[in-house]
Order: sequence, then C-alpha cells, then structure tokens
Amino acid sequence: MAKLNAPLFSFNASGKLANSLVYFGWKGLDVVRSYVVPTNPKSAAQLTQRGYLAEAVDAIHAAQALAANPLIAIDIIAYALWASIYPNPSTWFNQICRNNMLQRVAALRGCIYRDGSVTPGAAQLAMHLEFTKISGANDVTAGSWYYGVSRTALITSMAATIVANSIDNTIAGLTPGTKYYVQFRPSAHADYVGAYSGIYTGTPT
Repeated sequence: MAKLNAPLFSFNASGKLANSLVYFGWKGLDVVRSYVVPTNPKSAAQLTQRGYLAEAVDAIHAAQALAANPLIAIDIIAYALWASIYPNPSTWFNQICRNNMLQRVAALRGCIYRDGSVTPGAAQLAMHLEFTKISGANDVTAGSWYYGVSRTALITSMAATIVANSIDNTIAGLTPGTKYYVQFRPSAHADYVGAYSGIYTGTPT
C-alpha cells in the first residue's frame, strides 16, 4: 500500500479510479491500493465452518440467558485464563468458539461450562460446574479435574462426579495458602473428549 504525497491526484483522494486504484484514509494517512473485487466465498467447506461458529455463538448467548445456573463472571474469567495460555491469546468468547470449531472439525462435539464455583476448605477445594452441550445427542458422563500450581502445568488429576448436568467433587490434599489452577476435562462420552472447561482458580485454607 503506497502513501500519497501531494499532488499526485489530490490532497485528500478517496474512492475508486476506474477498476484500477482505490484511494482512502487509513490511520490519518491518505493511501492508495489496487482495486480488488470484493468476494464472499460460499464453498461447502466455508459454509460448514460458519455453521460451527454460529452454533457456538448461539449456545453462548443461550447459556448467558438461562434463568438457572447461567454462564457467569467466574466462567468468563476461567475461559479467558484458558485462552491466555496460547501463543496468540484471544477473548473468552473466542476461546469457546475456537474449541467448538476444533472439536467439530475433528468430528467431535463441544460444551459450554457454566455456573462454576470453587469453594476453599482446609487443604482442599470443592469444585462445581454445570454444562450445556453445544451440539450432539450424547452426554458428558465422565471426566477428571486436572490441577496444578501453574495454569500451564495441570499435571495432577482427580475423577469428577457427574450427575445429570452437574460436575462436582472435592480435591483434597492441597497445600494451604497456595493458589491452584483447575480445569475439567471430559473422558466420556467420546464425543466430548477435548471439550475442556475454562481454568478456574482457588486457594485452600
């Protein structure tokens, strides 16, 4: 993209010159670039990808609007923390969408984890989550809490208790006063392997 220095065609040129050049303002500069025919490809693959994104967005909005056990601030913080571990960090919203799209491309399914809570106790953390399936007929029926003292080293695990849409259990044997990072990871149904929760935090007493 070339910067315009007067006179060329105008001090403040804008618009298209035939089908050759386009003049416009960009960050306080007058610039020009070659004309490109606008496109909006609608191949089958692209439409499928857009569908995966749309279903995740719709599910997020639905989870936020639930009267009981909605997606709340602690869940948003947890998803944002999960997003922050990647080389190119994104928002909590994008992290949910990205995970769902990766799952769907791999012929798997996504989840939204909501109404989370971390209750500190004596050398322990009582964990709770609710979940909503983004798509699919099967349910999350098994999984584990993965935890550690670093958000990027969740190397210890403990099986979670899952009843209906609730995921619970108490992680014991922790060091009082130490901050722990905890993430739920499903192991069954196989459709949901990889559909992780955000990363929650808590400090046992």
